[in-house]
Amino acid sequence: MMCLPLKAGTIIGHVHAEGKAGTDDNNAASAGEYSNRKYEFVQKVDYADMHDFVVFIEGPVATNSMPSTNIVSVTTQRVVQHGAMFTPHILPIMVGTTVEWPNNDDIYHNVFSSSDAKQFDLGLYKGNPEDKRVTFDKTGRVDVFCSIHQNMHCIILVLDNPYYSSTDDDGNYKIPNVPPGIYKLKAWQERLPSDEKEITVTTNGEVRVDFTLGIKNLPQY
Repeated sequence: MMCLPLKAGTIIGHVHAEGKAGTDDNNAASAGEYSNRKYEFVQKVDYADMHDFVVFIEGPVATNSMPSTNIVSVTTQRVVQHGAMFTPHILPIMVGTTVEWPNNDDIYHNVFSSSDAKQFDLGLYKGNPEDKRVTFDKTGRVDVFCSIHQNMHCIILVLDNPYYSSTDDDGNYKIPNVPPGIYKLKAWQERLPSDEKEITVTTNGEVRVDFTLGIKNLPQY
């Protein structure tokens, strides 16, 4: 039987990204330059289309050993290799979680990482051998690649506690069963600076926290 906090709140909200002012396609200073043939295939960042945001409570939580109904708190997760891609591209997990890496393609893949938080090399394989598992025992960002196929890349975001959520297709998120308290809530995206807000979670209530990520608050040189 699963034990749940007798008193808990829910964090909900929305995350989106915005570019720096004056850098859109209507900027008169750059519109003519981008019509030049040498820039024809230069792809500009589409901030409105950015996704794969992760929102999480930063740092250890006193009750993080208590089971949560948050589905992402299970002890085994999976990243599938299919079509020479890793799916999902971003996987947030709690420290101590084991990830399996099934290869559903008919060609060989290799799964490896040289990240500080976890270094491993699963070698070349097909299918889903039992020994192709990795337990992430240290928090941090782990970039994972295939040594054969250039575009195969995913990120395992290893977190201190089970109170986190990936955003849906509309940028919304929900973190349930959070014990009452004061926390630092962080919004993360792989190519943008993170944003952090201090929040207070009350008993049996909802706290709404929205984030706008972009290139801001960085030192100017």
